[in-house]
Amino acid sequence: MSSDNSNSPETTTPPRALAELPLATPAPRAATEDHPSSRAPRDLEAVYDIPVLVSAVLGRSTMQVSQLLKLGRGAVVELDRKVGDPIDIFVNNRLIARGEVVMIDETKLGITMTEIVKSDRGG
Repeated sequence: MSSDNSNSPETTTPPRALAELPLATPAPRAATEDHPSSRAPRDLEAVYDIPVLVSAVLGRSTMQVSQLLKLGRGAVVELDRKVGDPIDIFVNNRLIARGEVVMIDETKLGITMTEIVKSDRGG
């Protein structure tokens, strides 16, 4: 464990208000067999209905167990990102993109993808 205190549970910067987040419109649905714009090969049709876990990570923090146990309601955990920094988007725990947090409506958040991360996998 690191003894770095840069990610301590306190912060002097107030959190960004949800009202400051940009509004977003839902992304268009993926092309399907019914639409001539479909570009996906037919051999991928077998995997279309397999669910994947999509996660958006705002940031990370490292702390000692003793610090973790002191956290309570209202505690603020400082993350390793600044306001306005892109967030990481993972599919099944693999980084695939980066993006910005947006408001879908008054009750839901979303992500606008701003960068697709190239895969290191060959093949």
